[in-house]
Amino acid sequence: MVAGAAALAWGEWLNRRWSRALLGDGRGASSAVVVLGYRNPGDTANLINRWRVRAGVRSLTADGTRGARLILSGGTTGSGATEARLMADYAKGTLGYDGPVLLEDRSTTTWENITNVIPLLEDVDRIKIVSQPAHALKARAYLRRQRPDLAKRLVRADDYRPGEWIAVKPLLALYGLWSLRGLRADERKAVP
Repeated sequence: MVAGAAALAWGEWLNRRWSRALLGDGRGASSAVVVLGYRNPGDTANLINRWRVRAGVRSLTADGTRGARLILSGGTTGSGATEARLMADYAKGTLGYDGPVLLEDRSTTTWENITNVIPLLEDVDRIKIVSQPAHALKARAYLRRQRPDLAKRLVRADDYRPGEWIAVKPLLALYGLWSLRGLRADERKAVP
């Protein structure tokens, strides 16, 4: 019982920490929320992509910013539509989102996600990257490597909430530790 509670608390703590790392000052009126796709070979958005789109939509208004654009990023991973298209269909059809949506539908890796969304971020003051916290941290580190000037505009997305996905957060934390092994120590560290 104690070990289980400790594992849940550890998973919660680590995911929270990752959601707050590598952020800039992000001051200004215009913003963009980038939602990263996840391996979606089917005809509809999978569970992970549906959650990411919901977190992206709630990130649009989490800080009171109006007129933010939603950027959905992900190429083809199967024989059907791109991840970006499937996520857009879910955002509009199921969630009823009617704001501006831009699709980046060529990328198949996180590095490519960031490379390909950069032109869509040039004119915004605030950038939010949405995914599971470890994956979003990795994407922020990639933006920092590719375009440090844009990385200064990063702000926290609403993709971490206490208690959300609590049962799987220890597993997400373990996977996150493995997937973040290529980041430098200063990229994994929370910036106050």
